Amino acid sequence: MKLPITATATVAAALVAGAFLLMSSFFRFSCSRPFFTQTSFSHPDLMAATVHYATSTVVPQQSRGEISESLSVLRKRAPCKFLVFGLGRDSLMWYALNAGGTTVFLEEDPNWYKTVLKESPFLTAHHVKYRTHMSEADDLLREWKKEKMCAPENAYLKGNQRCKLALENLPNVVYENEWDVIMIDAPKGYFAAAPGRMAAIYSAMVMARARKGDGDTDIFLHDIDRKVEKTFAREFLCDKFRVGAVGRLWHFRVPPVSRQSNETGDPSKKFC
Repeated sequence: MKLPITATATVAAALVAGAFLLMSSFFRFSCSRPFFTQTSFSHPDLMAATVHYATSTVVPQQSRGEISESLSVLRKRAPCKFLVFGLGRDSLMWYALNAGGTTVFLEEDPNWYKTVLKESPFLTAHHVKYRTHMSEADDLLREWKKEKMCAPENAYLKGNQRCKLALENLPNVVYENEWDVIMIDAPKGYFAAAPGRMAAIYSAMVMARARKGDGDTDIFLHDIDRKVEKTFAREFLCDKFRVGAVGRLWHFRVPPVSRQSNETGDPSKKFC
């Protein structure tokens, strides 16, 4: 049945209001200070996100508890520089929660990349390619120490073709910025031919260690229940830097190598 214009407007208003209340209740519990204020809600990014989730049955793929861990950091650091591996059902949410900041998404699936950007053309996203495959994970973990250009003291990303774990061919915007927050929720890592997250994990640590500006780098890694994610996190992101764990999400806070403790040896020559 086709609703009258006034009824349609009422329904639309109810949907938006309901979404706002839903998003508010979703995020409010993480901190006593309210996240949404009259001013913040008027920001076009938050308005777009509210309308999106009000009119869609699609919800973010991370759980409420997992999102709250990232939200607690974004509350303190936004607007900030936020690098996200993967486009997904939660991309608009991450974009909105860093309203006024720089949020860049990296996606390996060309079809999904086009689909998401068609729906949300205002997102800053890049299609990227990976050199690794899940079938190589064990070999990469075993062999990286034998390659000089993978070593912590020599590690760099752009153009580093000798180290297969280095993401050497990303868009320049990735190399030209120091990222305050990095979310690793891609690429795919659940079948042998998939790229896996080995290189994303290694490269996130290289970026964090090279930071020159103030503050540390907050790195979030999702799907930690899987062997590869957990093993490579412990190899490169390091248990000593893990500051949170909720559900299938681990949170690391990594200081630049220039500020890491030398109590157990020269930090420039080891990841963990």
